[in-house]
Amino acid sequence: MDQILTFFENTDPILGAFYATSFTWIVTALGASLVFFFKGMNRAVLDGMLGFTGGVMVAASFWSLLAPGIEMSPGEGFVKVIPAAVGFALGAIFLYGLDKILPHLHINFKEDEKEGIKTPWRRTTLLVLAITLHNIPEGLAVGVLFGGVAAGIPEATIGGAVALALGIGIQNFPEGIAVSMPLRRHGVSRRKSFWYGQMSAIVEPIAGVVGALAVTFFTPILPYALAFAAGAMIFVVVEEVIPETQRDKYTDIATLGFIGGFIVMMTLDVALG
Repeated sequence: MDQILTFFENTDPILGAFYATSFTWIVTALGASLVFFFKGMNRAVLDGMLGFTGGVMVAASFWSLLAPGIEMSPGEGFVKVIPAAVGFALGAIFLYGLDKILPHLHINFKEDEKEGIKTPWRRTTLLVLAITLHNIPEGLAVGVLFGGVAAGIPEATIGGAVALALGIGIQNFPEGIAVSMPLRRHGVSRRKSFWYGQMSAIVEPIAGVVGALAVTFFTPILPYALAFAAGAMIFVVVEEVIPETQRDKYTDIATLGFIGGFIVMMTLDVALG
């Protein structure tokens, strides 16, 4: 781990954001690659993994994003928390807008439960777009932290940025599975199921670099940007991830997965950040 931190400390933070989010993309691809070795995924395992994903995202939202954002905000009392509150609300509103516009279908939902504008797009495309929604705020969150490092903000550390990338990467593994396996179950070939699974995370390097550049050029927005990413991730968890885990009889497994994911992300952030 020390070698990884040293590598990023000696790397331009914008390039570091690209490397870190590319790592999260690669882990998604590794998860999707399991479609070559297994015909399907046990529903209990899938729900547990999705719960784990939710736990990581919630923990990252506070420990990696909201807490540092509040700490670096000027002022005292109510004034100090305003940037976090505003950014958090804007992040949730942004994802709310995407959710209403972008056609998508959640993993465990039926065909007639697709969301967004009406479209003749196939189920395959809609499933991929659903996970893509998850990945936009994740890539943005990692990029914003690296951008804070580039801007020289003391509260934004390489350790914290790497911890967030590791946490997001770990929870991207089940996300890759969550795309490729259902596609395979619906008759899509193994190769195409893998392709669509890994492509769902291609937005992460893009969002990561955009987030890093934005903060670098407009340093004062960093507290808002951190909270924006947190609000977007919490929206995804409450609106998509948790409901997807509560549609079968394995709700307790999903809940325990959520607790496990929260503990893992909290530990990573405190230990490295």
